[in-house]
Amino acid sequence: MLCKLSLKNIKKSIKDYAIYFFTLILGVAIFYVFNALDSQTVMMDVSSSTAELIDLMMTLLSGVSVFVSFILGFLIIYASRFLIKRRNKEFGIYLTLGMSKRKISLILFFETLFIGIISLLVGLVLGVLLSQVMSLVVANMFEANLTKFAFVFSSSACIKTIIYFSIMYLLVMIFNTYCVSKCKLIDLLNGAKTSEKIKLKNPYLCTIIFIISCIVLGKAYHMVTVEFLTLQEVTDALKPIIMGAVSTFFIFWSLSGLILRIVQSLKKYYYKGLNSFTLRQFSSKINTTVFGATIICLMLFITICLLSACLTMKNSMNANITELAPVDAMFTVKMNMDKYYDKYRNYGYNDSQIKNSHYTAKEMFELFNFDIISYFKDYIEVNTYATENLTMNHTLGSKLDVIRTQFPFLAYDTMESIMKISDYNKVAKFYGIKEYSLNNDEYIIVADFKSMVNVRNIALENGEVINLFGHTLKPKYESCQDGFLEMSSQHINTGIILVPDNIVDEEYLVQNHLIGNYKTTNKEEIIEIENNINKIDKDAKANEYLLPSGSTKLAIREATTGLSAMVTFIGLYLGVIFLISSAAILGLKELSESSDNKERFKMLRKIGTDEKMLNKALFRQIAIFFALPLILALIHSIFGIMFAVKVLEVFGNEQLLPSIITTAIFIVIIYGGYFLITYYSSKNIIKERY
Repeated sequence: MLCKLSLKNIKKSIKDYAIYFFTLILGVAIFYVFNALDSQTVMMDVSSSTAELIDLMMTLLSGVSVFVSFILGFLIIYASRFLIKRRNKEFGIYLTLGMSKRKISLILFFETLFIGIISLLVGLVLGVLLSQVMSLVVANMFEANLTKFAFVFSSSACIKTIIYFSIMYLLVMIFNTYCVSKCKLIDLLNGAKTSEKIKLKNPYLCTIIFIISCIVLGKAYHMVTVEFLTLQEVTDALKPIIMGAVSTFFIFWSLSGLILRIVQSLKKYYYKGLNSFTLRQFSSKINTTVFGATIICLMLFITICLLSACLTMKNSMNANITELAPVDAMFTVKMNMDKYYDKYRNYGYNDSQIKNSHYTAKEMFELFNFDIISYFKDYIEVNTYATENLTMNHTLGSKLDVIRTQFPFLAYDTMESIMKISDYNKVAKFYGIKEYSLNNDEYIIVADFKSMVNVRNIALENGEVINLFGHTLKPKYESCQDGFLEMSSQHINTGIILVPDNIVDEEYLVQNHLIGNYKTTNKEEIIEIENNINKIDKDAKANEYLLPSGSTKLAIREATTGLSAMVTFIGLYLGVIFLISSAAILGLKELSESSDNKERFKMLRKIGTDEKMLNKALFRQIAIFFALPLILALIHSIFGIMFAVKVLEVFGNEQLLPSIITTAIFIVIIYGGYFLITYYSSKNIIKERY
């Protein structure tokens, strides 16, 4: 009988609490899809390096899944609290009719069990279907070719999903049993008729706290957007986070006391239509709204920043490959290391490597009987130089103390990288980027890492001269010029000093670079070439020489697509879960309150209020709850994204706007969708039954 009653209750509740069932099913589906990614990759033809990145991604996703399970578990328990509250009167009637609390607990046990089984089955079916679509997404993200398309079912992801959600439902059963054991008959019967006592807070105190909270929040914003470069310790980085979270709570706390006071003072607006009813309904639940709104606001803030940053990083890195890896291969070898013996010995190089560091990259390959040039259709060789007489201390000149105060973490004693203007122009022509010219008394700094560009521009604007190899040089430009030498998918060039050819002392040669394009464009043939190059490491005399380090377009592309895919999947996983959780919590809370307010809406009908006004009042009430945390989260996100932009400078932030638009679409669809479902479900709850 209890089973039949449980099934009847579930059937009766599905219509009013579609959000709860929809969230459970969606949570199961998403959990399965992201944990089944490894099974989907078996149908893809990927390289060994890409396979390693996929394995790393799955390891990280497994760890993230544990965190996600806690979020979903909290969401389910939080939802159960409101569902039980919604049924207070029903449980009160059961007790009045003589049913024991143990039997009520059994009813809830069976309901949770049936809901769990239904949501798991439906969610897994949906997850399996979505995972087939995800296979195409994964293949596209990793730039892999689908050798064949087959229906894939991940038993490991299925088992993991069942285990995790079974534990969650078990916790819900324990929670429900505890709640029923603590309930009193009088509270159950009158729960729908009582509301929290409205405590009108002191407006002066609320105003003071609001102002202080805004000041603290402004300081946190300043720390993450202006002072972030001076944050060296973990505790320093935590300060603005804590300040932001605490100030968010007190902003909501103070607004909860100010909004009603302010609106009550606006008599014409307060007494217009059902505004007074809507605002007092909002205030009647304010004590439980403040903390919840704070958590939801912070979750939305994390979601917006996380999705925007991850998508920006992915899009920028993929876009950078064409720009920052314009040729097929670049091999670099260190030279004349014995000139700075102690330095390189401390770095871990052995005596033989230091002693034998007098071969160019081309000569080093020839030493191992490998004709690298035979694989190139065209190539160039260039050199870079360095001297202890030209470090960042010297290039910053009189501005050093000012810059050191603002940026204390920079390695000011690092030797600057120096290039002949002719060598750099050879590279620029080969890369298809801008070439430069110099007079005999001038120098240029080329860089593309924006933070370092800003630092160097302080000195260049001041016209700081440098002394190099017995020559005094002045800057040709008052700012860094765009350019780079090392191939990458990131903007990593912190500065290269370009100087006239005739002043360079060849004794200070420190690196030789061999840059070229392969004769072939076939990927398999390129992989074979690079595998043959890597085999040199296994030569018996390899340990006696410092072999050239390679940077190839293929390796950069594979590493970039792998990293960007990994970041994107993790960002989407967490972002979507946070967004769903935030919207679901608000939706369930509003549904619970709509149930509590059913009698109040009935009273309004009795005094002549039409359905249009009631629906408008309901819409506004729900809109306030959904809008408040979102508005503050959007304000937080402006500064959070500004911080992310600075952190992501190395990857580039040119793709920020498309990422923000994509994030906005996610919010509109998911958060807006939950808002509409909540409104229509609430309207159905308060609807008068004939």
